Amino acid sequence: MSELQKFRLINKIEGISFIILLFIAMPLKYSFGYPMATKIVGMLHGVLVFAFIYQIIEAKKEAGFTLKETALYFILSLIPFGSFYTDKLLAKKIEPTKVTA
Repeated sequence: MSELQKFRLINKIEGISFIILLFIAMPLKYSFGYPMATKIVGMLHGVLVFAFIYQIIEAKKEAGFTLKETALYFILSLIPFGSFYTDKLLAKKIEPTKVTA
């Protein structure tokens, strides 16, 4: 698996964890008084953010992302559902590199 494919995978997982944190865990904490939800999901999301940062650096080295692309992918990770747009951009980047037999 290439670093770009790994980045695409961790981007999806981190994005999903962000959505779960915002739209499930936080309402459970603040609306229903269940603070354990944010402790568990928040810690998991935090670990995934570190994995995301590591993987974006590795993918930048391999795929040759420009500084502008790298910054865009990082900023999109801070926006709810932004990781899904990043995945769409990465799919376009991976598609031309595939070789048909």
